[in-house]
Amino acid sequence: MGRRHSLRGPWVLRGVGLELPAHTLVRVEGANGSGKSTLLRLLAGIDAPTEGRITGRPRTAYVPERFPPALPFTAAGYLVHMGRIHGLGAAEAAGRAEEWLTRFGAAGHARTPLAELSKGTSQKVAVAQALLAGPDLLVLDEAWTGLDAGAREELDRAVTERVAEGATVVFVDHDPRRLAGSAVAYRLEGLTLAPVGTAPHHFGPSVRIEATGRASAPLPAGLPGALTVDRDAGNPSSVRVTTTTAHSDRLLHALLTADPPWHITRVTRLPEPARSHASEKAAAMDQEESPAQNAQQPAPAAAPAPTVSAGPTVTPAPAASAGPAATPAPRAHRWPRPAPEPPSRPAPAPRTALRVTGATVRYQTAMLARSQRWLAPLLLYAAVLGIGVRAGQPVLDSLGYAAAALVPVAAWFTGLCVTQEPRAARAVTAAAGGPARAHRASLLTALGCALAVGVAGTGVVLLISEPVSTDHTVAVPLPPAALAGLLAAACCALVGTAAGALCARPVLHRRGWSLMATLLAVLLVLVGRGSPARDAVTALVTGSTTGTVALPLLPLLVAAVAAVAVAALTSRIAALRG
Repeated sequence: MGRRHSLRGPWVLRGVGLELPAHTLVRVEGANGSGKSTLLRLLAGIDAPTEGRITGRPRTAYVPERFPPALPFTAAGYLVHMGRIHGLGAAEAAGRAEEWLTRFGAAGHARTPLAELSKGTSQKVAVAQALLAGPDLLVLDEAWTGLDAGAREELDRAVTERVAEGATVVFVDHDPRRLAGSAVAYRLEGLTLAPVGTAPHHFGPSVRIEATGRASAPLPAGLPGALTVDRDAGNPSSVRVTTTTAHSDRLLHALLTADPPWHITRVTRLPEPARSHASEKAAAMDQEESPAQNAQQPAPAAAPAPTVSAGPTVTPAPAASAGPAATPAPRAHRWPRPAPEPPSRPAPAPRTALRVTGATVRYQTAMLARSQRWLAPLLLYAAVLGIGVRAGQPVLDSLGYAAAALVPVAAWFTGLCVTQEPRAARAVTAAAGGPARAHRASLLTALGCALAVGVAGTGVVLLISEPVSTDHTVAVPLPPAALAGLLAAACCALVGTAAGALCARPVLHRRGWSLMATLLAVLLVLVGRGSPARDAVTALVTGSTTGTVALPLLPLLVAAVAAVAVAALTSRIAALRG
């Protein structure tokens, strides 16, 4: 695949080919500006490749490099919304949010607004949203940046658990020691991706497993990880297998469930090489939280979440000191008999397009309501009605006026909804539900707000207007007039939403151009010949002169078709441009 940000822009990536099987931990390296974040956004489904394609993407979660705190939610509230977008129920999402906040030492901030959190605690929330639904593809872009030491270790454990449970994890981090002993490394250089051979800095924690079986019996086929196997010449039934911690749980399970099973006699976590000065300096750069915020945070929970290991937790062995003095033997757990495997956590309910879209619409609606950005277009509509609608006026004239005023209001709501998320938060939502679906949810939220305002405006007009013709000589039946007014309002809401979608992100990104284009589009759809909004309003005003009610069914149908076409077009652009 290849990627560039504009039709004539330079290529950021080109000729990149990669296969990511399950149970894989992948590290992406490269200089600043080499395209690491671009590659991760492509893998997460936030952006689409300019050439080539990406296939087989499973349930995905993404952690951006800088998570924005400017979201009108509490930490727990945001996590519940993201859990529902990932396919969890509300109660299950709340439970997992509490669990992950506890694991990262942020349980005390569950009810704190995101805007009041420090950078480090905000990053813990960003990591928690990616882990709470157990994704099959986890993409981490500098996810360790800003975390304290305990939270970094907890994230290391969480990544190891996800890989052991069958997920694929792709990450970028400036510390070369991060999960290096378990990861397959690739380097971005010259627009393309190349595997990195084992380098001196690619070390990390390992586990030695000692087992006994039948004399000279071969090990089971298909054992996970890159293994080092040693056999004792004096005891042909004994074997020592060394692997990385990321594969140790699955290796133990494979040995214990083999036919015939192997008897585990000893499990030892081997000491890690000393951290270099450069790695210490890189890790120190992660400490970006304020001292006051760090002092308020409780320590991460000591007990990790259940893993797929078939026995007790392995205790790290102390490093042996050099010299003739006696040293204590490495501590290890004895495994007298196979232990039962702990029950696995139930997978999220199957995600349907309707379920994900509904959850995203709830998220967008809650964000708009809490931000109070809806107040300005609502006040505009109320002011327009207050100026143009008077008590005792003919009902059809007033209904047409109220419907026409809904066009700029719907366009305004659309501009608010498609731009209210910060870019990094929008990327998280796009990875969870898909960029096209996230954009459609924004349009549905805007349309719903416009329809709600239109229904309220129609109700006010029906209450204060007179059911008569323009010359007050012919009585107008109120129920058909109410239906015609509602249909005209729906028509104008659809047209206004479509106009706003064509004049905002992802079509137009600059605020000034977007505003001017929106004003011009609203004017055209109100006065332009052939506009369904103009036809619906004209039908009401014309009917008022004769006292007859004409339902604007055809304009409504045309408006619906146009709105669907615009939604499909802009959703496609959102998937391509991010």
